[in-house]
Amino acid sequence: MTDRPACYPAPPAALQAGAGPDRAPLLDVLTSPVPLGLFDSPVDGRHVLCLHVGEPVPVSYRMDGHERQGVRLHGRFCVVPAGSSTRWIVSKPARSLLLRLTPSLLREISETMGLSAHAGQLAPSIHVRDAQVECIGWMMQAEDHDAYPGGRVFTDSLASALAARLLALQSRKPAASERHTRALPVWRLRHVLDYIEAHLDEDLSLAELAAVAGFSLSHFKPLFKQATGMPVHRFVLERRVERARTLLLEGKKNMGEIALDAGFSHASHMARCMRRVLGLSPSQIASSRH
Repeated sequence: MTDRPACYPAPPAALQAGAGPDRAPLLDVLTSPVPLGLFDSPVDGRHVLCLHVGEPVPVSYRMDGHERQGVRLHGRFCVVPAGSSTRWIVSKPARSLLLRLTPSLLREISETMGLSAHAGQLAPSIHVRDAQVECIGWMMQAEDHDAYPGGRVFTDSLASALAARLLALQSRKPAASERHTRALPVWRLRHVLDYIEAHLDEDLSLAELAAVAGFSLSHFKPLFKQATGMPVHRFVLERRVERARTLLLEGKKNMGEIALDAGFSHASHMARCMRRVLGLSPSQIASSRH
């Protein structure tokens, strides 16, 4: 295994305890800034999952020898296999939650699952959404924030769960239409995303957003879904839920004010949507800041 890239700090002592000098943690986590402009992800001796944190950021990236365009969305992740790198052009500074997974564990889990020998290698993936992987990422982030109260045994169990889930996801093949559908030009997508953020507290319509993008409604809907991975209405809903979650954690406004600021008709509407998207009520989210 290669050394940890110089731009990454050393793993926490709580994950190194009792591991011996030659055994790095099976999984560790780091919140890392992603700079504006051209960015080559560091080459790492481990498989690296990059979960996007924060508001949407349009990007260009190089994959399969071709330049592609897309958008980084909160909770979606990219897979950079061990020993490789991905080149990005980022439209504005961003943040990533990096999960580093040891390749030997992936091979071991692959054998346990009865998969073929080549299945123990990860393929590069861009802008994937999976609730289980996302949950593991936030649990690792919480462990790191609290100085690893669960210790090595808990993070090792999360590492095994992550490896198994990645192997399961890798066996799925995208449909041909998903591989070849053209996405929105990145500058048009940026314009639409900025408009959504600036008018999130208003009653946005599909026709309005299509006009902002400069496309007819019939063209805009599939292009937006290809670019972001979800329909327009779902994207707007998730942005509203994320704004509400942020305001609840800040604790400066009451439920009714937060609901209106995030574009919900009332507090009960906000609560229903948050439970559907996050599986948590507003009061549960507000109480987590203490």
